Amino acid sequence: MRIPISLAMGLASILGWAQAPGPSTPSWMAPPAKEEDPLLQALIHDALDRYPEISRSKALVEAERERILQAKALPDPTISLGLQNDGFKRLEVGRMETSYYQVMVTQPLPWPGKRGLRGEVARLGVDAAQWSLLRARLSLRADVKRAYFGLLLARGQLQLLDQQATFLQQAEAITRVRYEVGQGAQADLLRAQLERTRLQQQRLGLQSQEAVSMADLNRLRGAALETHIPTTASLEAVPLETVSAPALIARAEQDSPELLAAKIGVHQAEKSLDLARLDRKPDFGVSAGLMPRGSLDPMWTVGVSVSLPIWGRQNRAIAEQEWRRKSQGFELENVRGLLAQRIHERAAQLEAALGIIKIYREGLLVQSEASFKATLAQYEAGRAPFLSVLETLNGWTSDRGGLLQALAQAQALRVAQEAFDLGATAPISAPAPSSVAMGMGGNPAAPARSAPKPSGDAPSAGASAMKSM
Repeated sequence: MRIPISLAMGLASILGWAQAPGPSTPSWMAPPAKEEDPLLQALIHDALDRYPEISRSKALVEAERERILQAKALPDPTISLGLQNDGFKRLEVGRMETSYYQVMVTQPLPWPGKRGLRGEVARLGVDAAQWSLLRARLSLRADVKRAYFGLLLARGQLQLLDQQATFLQQAEAITRVRYEVGQGAQADLLRAQLERTRLQQQRLGLQSQEAVSMADLNRLRGAALETHIPTTASLEAVPLETVSAPALIARAEQDSPELLAAKIGVHQAEKSLDLARLDRKPDFGVSAGLMPRGSLDPMWTVGVSVSLPIWGRQNRAIAEQEWRRKSQGFELENVRGLLAQRIHERAAQLEAALGIIKIYREGLLVQSEASFKATLAQYEAGRAPFLSVLETLNGWTSDRGGLLQALAQAQALRVAQEAFDLGATAPISAPAPSSVAMGMGGNPAAPARSAPKPSGDAPSAGASAMKSM
C-alpha cells in the first residue's frame, strides 16, 4: 500500500513545502531582518529605567560628587574656652590683672595647593563611579539580551516539538490503519506511540526553560515574575553583524568601563603622589582670642602656628603612593591585555559559529531534507520501513534544533563583545534533546546518530492539513 496522500501532505507542511503560488523560502534559509527588535528594545528600556542596581549606581555617583567640596574645604576651626585665676581661695577675675576668662578661635590653613589636589582626587573618584554606572548599564543590557534570546531559543525548540508532534499524531493513526488491515507491523505503531510519549517529557523541560527566561526578564524590567511576554521574532531572524577585533579594541579604549576605570586609577595615584609630596610642606594655623577681666580692661591675643614635618612620616607616605602608582599602572596593563584577549577569542569563536550556521543552512539542513524526501519516496514504493521515515524526519528536525543552538551561541558571543565583558562568555541555552530519537544533529559539537528524536506533542498550525484516515 502506498503512503496515503494525507500523510504526504502533512509531511510537506512540516518541512515548509507549501503548495502556495510562487516559490517559498524556508525560514532557516531566509536572510535575517536588519531592523532592531522593538520588543527587545522596550525590554531594555524598562530594565534601565527600573532595575535597582542602576539606581544604586546613580546614588553612588552622587555620593562621590558630594566628596569634592568636602575635600576642598578648609579644616574646621576650633574654639577654646579657658579661665586663668590667681590663687585658689576665690575667683580673682576683675580684681587681679592676670586673672581673666579666655575665648580663642583657631583656624588651620593647609599649604597652598593641597586643597586643590584633594579636590582633584575626589573628582576622579566621581569619574570612577560614573564608569561603574556604565558597567551596570552594559551588564544589564547584556543580561536582558541573554534572557530574551534564551526565551526565543526555548520557544523555537517548542515549535520544533510541535512539528514533530503533528507528524507523529498523524503517523500513529496511519500505522494503526495499516496494522489493522495487515499491511503494517505492530512495531511501527508502538514506535510512533513511544515517540509521542518522549515528546511529552522533552516538552516539560523546554516549558520550564521558557518560564525561567520569562521570569528573568520580568525581574530585570521590574514586572511581576509571572507576566507573559509575547514574542513574534525568532532566533533565525535576528541579525548577526560582526565587528573586527581591531575595531572593537579601538572602541574599548573609549568605552570599556574597566579600562577607563583603570586609567582613572592611574590618574588618582599620580595626584595622590603629588599630594604626598606636598605634605612635606608645613601647614599653618592662625588664632585670635579675647580675655575679659571683669572690671579691668580686657586683653586680646593673636598668633600664628606652623607644623614641623620633621619625623619622616611624609617620606614614607611618598614611597607608599609611588608603589600604588606602579600598582595601578600594572592593573591598567592587565585590564588592557585581558580585554584584547577576550575580544580576539570571541571574534574567533563568533567566526567559527557563523561558519557552523552557514553549514547548517547551506549543507546539513538541505541534505537532511533531501534525505527525508528520498526515504519518503522509498516508503511509498514499499522499499523502506516506516522507521526510516521517522529517523530521517527526526534527523532534519534535530538539525533545525542544532541551528537554533548555534544561533543562540553566536548571539551570546555578540552580546559579550558589545558589553566588553572581561569574564567568560555566559551561554544562552535551553535543555538539550536527551532521548535516543533526538540524536541526529541536535548538538553541533556532537557526532550525528541514526536514531530518531522526540520533539513536542502539541499540534502546530499545520496539523489541520493532516487528516486521519
